Amino acid sequence: MKLNHGLQLAYCTNIHRGENWEETFQSLTTRTLAVRERVCPRGPYAIGLRLSQQAALELRDPATLREFQRWLERNDCYVFTINGFPFGRFHGGRVKEQVYRPDWTSSERLEYTNLLFDLLAELVPAGVAGSVSTLPGSFKEFITSPEQELTIRRNVWSCVEHVARLSERTGREFHLGLEPEPLGYFETSAETIRFFEQMRRDHPGDARLNRHLGVNYDTCHLAVEFEQPAAAIGALLAQDIKISKLHLSSALKVHPTAPVREQLTGFADDIYLHQVIARPAAGGRLVYRDLTPALGDPLASADPAGTEWRIHFHIPLHCPDTTWYRTTADHVLGVLDLLRADPSWCSHLEMETYTWEVLPPELKKGDVVDQLVAEYDWTLARLRERGLAAS
Repeated sequence: MKLNHGLQLAYCTNIHRGENWEETFQSLTTRTLAVRERVCPRGPYAIGLRLSQQAALELRDPATLREFQRWLERNDCYVFTINGFPFGRFHGGRVKEQVYRPDWTSSERLEYTNLLFDLLAELVPAGVAGSVSTLPGSFKEFITSPEQELTIRRNVWSCVEHVARLSERTGREFHLGLEPEPLGYFETSAETIRFFEQMRRDHPGDARLNRHLGVNYDTCHLAVEFEQPAAAIGALLAQDIKISKLHLSSALKVHPTAPVREQLTGFADDIYLHQVIARPAAGGRLVYRDLTPALGDPLASADPAGTEWRIHFHIPLHCPDTTWYRTTADHVLGVLDLLRADPSWCSHLEMETYTWEVLPPELKKGDVVDQLVAEYDWTLARLRERGLAAS
């Protein structure tokens, strides 16, 4: 939906199953319109679209694309951003580190992302910029040679060139957002800045890089890294790195006492990676690729009162703190405070709590539509408090 200062807000439809276009469209016609009816029954309604590679190929068919355009028009909906991180299956089976495959060392990832931009150019309304978010190059464990790193940069640059040509041809503004994530090829603000410095050394003085390549800043991911919003975003902006999109999402933070670890077993699913970063009171940090290894390592909880874990598990934005865990909603609020001070540095906002199917039962209140409406209610209230949305 359209907010103050030209901001756009949507929820990401990666919360729904959609591994082909028929399944994706079914979710849009049932769940997305049901959410829209409760949060924005009048006026244009924004959709944060997730398209798998298969769904994107099927939507490319001219008749199918035109049918979707007509559906958007009939329902007064529009698309301004696409989540291009998950290439293939994202629900109902093991995803884990496979969500990074194919990565940016692969021509498949480049072709898929270019296709998403081509589709977005047919969907985004006039006067609205379009963004696609993608993985941070690869998963750290996958990258073992300088040749792979060079290939990542070359493929990302090829996409930037494609986006620049598309922008010039259509007269619209498009940009790609690389999404730092714990244990991604780059995961912290410092590592992200180093990647952009390498890109600039490869292409000195080329304005297309700053204009069409940026960062998809996920508040859950950077909170897991123990980063502070003002420092992280300030560092990125100081280096003239575009913030392409904001993913509004919260992580878990706990002190790993025995009762807390017992409770956390309910969050250790077989579908997604839940990276854990532990910060002992004595300093340093321990990093675990998933929650189960962290729960099984005595070193991770040697000083439970003095150690804090941050867990990459997307918790609904409206969830309150409990007696045994807190959320990183403070990071979300810190980002929104920065946006209140200067709304010009990012106009794309997307709520991204994709974990509905694997949430513990106590966090599932109502159905997925109820969950999404509650996230809108929380987010819009926080935006209104800051003058970023109409009262």
